[in-house]
Order: sequence, then C-alpha cells, then structure tokens
Amino acid sequence: MQGPWDVVIVGAGILGLATARELLLRRPGLRLLVLEREDRIAAHQTSHNSGVIHAGIYYQPGSLKAQLCTEGRNKLYAYCDEHGIPYEKCGKLIIATDASELAALNALERRGRANGVPGLRRLEGDEIAEIEPHAVGAAALFSPETGIIDFAVVARVLADEIRALGAEIVTGVGVSRFSSSGGMTVVETSAGPIPARRAIACAGLWSDRLAVRSGEPDDLRIVPFRGGYLKLKPHARRLVRTLIYPVPDPSLPFLGVHLTKTISGDIWLGPTALLAPSRTAYSLRTVNRADLRSTLTWPGTWKMARRFWKTGITEMSFAARRAAFVEACRVYVPELTVDDVEPGPAGIRAQAISRDGKLLDDFAFASGTGNALHVRNAPSPAATSSLAIARVIADRAMPDA
Repeated sequence: MQGPWDVVIVGAGILGLATARELLLRRPGLRLLVLEREDRIAAHQTSHNSGVIHAGIYYQPGSLKAQLCTEGRNKLYAYCDEHGIPYEKCGKLIIATDASELAALNALERRGRANGVPGLRRLEGDEIAEIEPHAVGAAALFSPETGIIDFAVVARVLADEIRALGAEIVTGVGVSRFSSSGGMTVVETSAGPIPARRAIACAGLWSDRLAVRSGEPDDLRIVPFRGGYLKLKPHARRLVRTLIYPVPDPSLPFLGVHLTKTISGDIWLGPTALLAPSRTAYSLRTVNRADLRSTLTWPGTWKMARRFWKTGITEMSFAARRAAFVEACRVYVPELTVDDVEPGPAGIRAQAISRDGKLLDDFAFASGTGNALHVRNAPSPAATSSLAIARVIADRAMPDA
C-alpha cells in the first residue's frame, strides 16, 4: 500500500466502488486505492437493504436526490444489462387507504411527474386489483419503472471491474482521519499513514466521525436507525406481486411500513425505524457503548425525539408486537394474518441529524481539509443513485479529470 497514490477512497460499499470506477474511466492508469475497515466489501448498508431500485417519486423536485435518482436509475439498469446482473422491474403501488390520504397522494403524484418518473399511472380504487388482486384502497399510484435487485451483487461486479482497471482494494484496514503534509493528503490508517494526492470518504455509518476528526465542522451526527423486517411464509407469497407502499409522512425521510418483493423471491414486511444502540445492530442484542453515547449526547437526537415522539411510540409497538406490524399492512392487504409471517432480516440506516434535530433529507458532500472530499449524508436512494452520485463526486474531487 505504499504511496503516494493518486486517489485513496475510504469505504468499499457500492458508493465508494462506483466512485472508483468513475474516476478510473475518466483517467485510465490512475493509481487508486480503496480501503475498507471490514474483512469484505459491501458489508453494511449495501448488503443490508431491501434491494429496491427507486424511480424518483418521493424527492423534492430540484434536489440532488431527485436529479441523481433519475440519472442513477437509468445508469444502473444499463449497467446491469451490460454485465448480466439480474433485476426485475416489478413496479410499485403507493396506496391511499381512504379519502383522508388523497390530498397527500395528489401531492406525491405532482412530485413524481415533476421529477419525470416514467410511466407513472394514477389508479382509482377498483383499478388497484389490476396490479395487485389482494390489495385495496381509495386510490393509488403505480410506478412500472421501480425495480428490485441485489445491490451486493452490483458491488461485487463493480469491484471486479475496478480491479481490472488497475485499482487495488484492501480490506481489514480502518481509517481514523485525513491530515495534510507537504501538499499531500495523509490517510491515517490502522496499517500506518498513506499519502495521496486526493482522498475521498464514502464512509457510510462512520462518515461523521471521519469528517470531524479530519477537520470538518461537527454540525451533523450519524444517528443509526434499525430497520427490522418480517417476511411472508412461502404459502402467503401469492398475496403480493409488486411493491406495496403507503402514502408516506412528508415530514419524515422514512417511507412507512410496506410490503417488498425481493429479487430472491421473498416478500418482506417493514421496516421499523428504531434508534439503534449500535451502528451495526443487525441483532437487537448488539450494543456498542461508543455508538450509544454518540447518539445520546447529540443535542439533535433529543430535539428530534421531542418532535416525533408519537412516531417513536408507534415504531416501538411494531418492534414489540408482531400483530401490530401485520395490522399496519392489513390496511392495504386485508387477507394478511399473523400466521402468514416469520422473522426477517434487518438493516441500519445512516441518518444524518443536525444539532437542531432536523433529519437531513438530501445527499450532502463537504470539501474541506486539503484535497479531501467527504460524503456527509447518503441514505436511500443512494444505492439506486450510486453511479450518478459517483459522477458528482468525481466532478467535485477531480474537476480536471
């Protein structure tokens, strides 16, 4: 790993790998190193998600999420076609369960059309059964371009490609901070200092710590939310053909409890959105004191909790009572019963929260110390958008490339 390297990228999730590919395609022969703290690539958010390729319905028109989701979706489908990566355009239904949700559904439809979501279709109540025979509601939006995929497979293909382009990926190496010396950025690692002309941090769940230790403002904290799922038993999978979502609360970046078909053929119900006691709390028994202290000492955590305490109680009921979870889905798939479900997987969302308790809703980047760039917030739809986010990172980190 001796340097100097032209570029060192921290994080071998889908975003770090996509960024490496973008830079190597722009500048063949670039000496590029990807460092990953875990013993494998795509260990966290990339491989612990529902695998939805989002069409771009939800996001504020003009935001980075809206722009990059649309661009990234198109690029991702094309990349999968080129490399033979399996995916399915199964489509998504967003259902207004009664008249009280129609205004929000109308607003969502306007937003989706403003974002150029292809094929977006409004359904009235009796038309829902054309798409989902076992679903009910007052009205719905159907997005045929929404798809499903295994993002960990995409990450492995990206890793193979960037190695073929000359990059080196090293796992099991943690990075503590970036510093500057003699016009170079020094990447301080568990294997010793590594000099680089440019450094890019795609550190996901640990992005805040790396940024602050590297001299960035301590104005955002990653607060981990655990998303737990149930899944349908094989006999009940017939109840769901596509993805079935509720009309979301516009004040939250979460999309509510929904039913998600996966590329493996499972149907997931969820997720919950609970504050997690660890940034790797895939099991409820996992507690990390440093992570818990980080969450509980952040003033934004308490301000957010005061604002959304009712939502928090609901989420805790979902986590504690399987029947409550199922009941939330029965609103739009009435045939579901508790006997139809079993425990499913879990993931952790790296949600950036400001000091005043606001949940940062858009992608965010920071260029600060030396020739370094930090990805400060990249939650969903970051995987869908990864190839487009990589373009933005490359433009900002290496404008001369």
